Amino acid sequence: QVQLVESGGGLVQAGGSLRLSCAASGRTFSSYRMGWFRQAPGKEREFLASISWSGGSTSYVNSVKGRFTISRDNAKNTVYLQMNSLKTEDTAVYYCAADSGGNHWLYWGQGTQVTVSS
Repeated sequence: QVQLVESGGGLVQAGGSLRLSCAASGRTFSSYRMGWFRQAPGKEREFLASISWSGGSTSYVNSVKGRFTISRDNAKNTVYLQMNSLKTEDTAVYYCAADSGGNHWLYWGQGTQVTVSS
C-alpha cells in the first residue's frame, strides 16, 4: 500500500511558477508509475502528467505540455510537478496518484489547492 501527501500549492499570479511535491510512504514507491491530476470547481478530474517508475518516460496532456514538468526522486519517495507560466485556468485542486498497472490509479493523495490570480 502507498500513502500520498501533496504539498506546495498556494496563491500565485498569472505567469508565475509553483512546484508541487508528493511524498509517498511505503518501500514499493519506486515500482509505481506516478501521475498528477487536477480538478477545477464544477469540472471533472483531469489527467495532467505521468512518469514511469524509473523516470525515463513521461507523458503530458496537451494543455500543460511545455509549461509543466513531472519528475521523481525514488531515493526520497517523492514525485514533483514543476509548473511554469501559470494561467488563471490552471486554478484547481491538484492530486498525485500511483498507478498499480494498466492506468489503474489505485492510490490518491488528499490534494493541494493551486490558485492563479490575474
